[in-house]
Amino acid sequence: MAVVLHSSPIFWTRLAAVIFSCVAFSVAVHGGRLSHGTGDWCIFCWAFGFAGTLLVILVELFGLQTRAPVSWKNFPITFACYAALFCLSASILFPLYYLKGSIAQSETRDYRIVSTVFSCLATIAYISEVSMSKARPGEVAGYMATAPGLLKVCETFVACIIFVFVSDPVTYDRHDALKYCMSVYCICFILSAVIILLCIGECTGCLPFPFARFLSSYALLAVVLYLSATIIWPIFNFDPNNGGTKNRPSNCSIAQGLCVWDKNMAVSVLTAVNFVLYLVDLIYSSRLVFVNA
Repeated sequence: MAVVLHSSPIFWTRLAAVIFSCVAFSVAVHGGRLSHGTGDWCIFCWAFGFAGTLLVILVELFGLQTRAPVSWKNFPITFACYAALFCLSASILFPLYYLKGSIAQSETRDYRIVSTVFSCLATIAYISEVSMSKARPGEVAGYMATAPGLLKVCETFVACIIFVFVSDPVTYDRHDALKYCMSVYCICFILSAVIILLCIGECTGCLPFPFARFLSSYALLAVVLYLSATIIWPIFNFDPNNGGTKNRPSNCSIAQGLCVWDKNMAVSVLTAVNFVLYLVDLIYSSRLVFVNA
């Protein structure tokens, strides 16, 4: 089997991402002394990017794109976008939990600083890959290389971060309204993930209805659901009349990482972010239906 080496900017960008992510998790595992679940999440983010990008490089080196069980027009950029977002989250959470107020030994702290720096470099490399791979105006490309496709990736990623915040500890089970918000996050995440899988598997033509019309209908539904969650979640977490806490507790200032109040605030912000993403998605999807018509 012949090895095909295309010395292109995107190849060197992927190679840099592999190296940076490998260094980030190797250094953290070797000397970072990670003690709780956030460290496991960061290791997963870096290892996820390293393994997936290495796979993409090997497939293209050996010219196996046509034998891959996925659409090669959609898979590499979808993975690169996820890797960029995962590494970005690790670049934020890792120093927040392991450098902020850390009393670790100087050697351990140095290891953590190195992991943070290389995590940031990996994030930059993945963002560069997405920028180079996305569809240009007038260019024929897979759906995931377009703005609506990349928005789907961002929507599912933001939902994943919300799930992390609301589950450790569980903060949505004390009121039915908060459970409703959780159902909104789950429903929209599942549908967006299904759309991504359909595109990567090139199964959109198997649907019994036009894919473009389905995208616009779903985007409209998601906008309405997320608008309601954007209003309801803060009310039942920060309004004292509804069992919430308006002011940030004093113990949050000395807590390592994020306290429960901080996590609820983060979920409020992320819910609003996803509402905006779905609104932009709706605009793009509506334009797609109009053009097809």
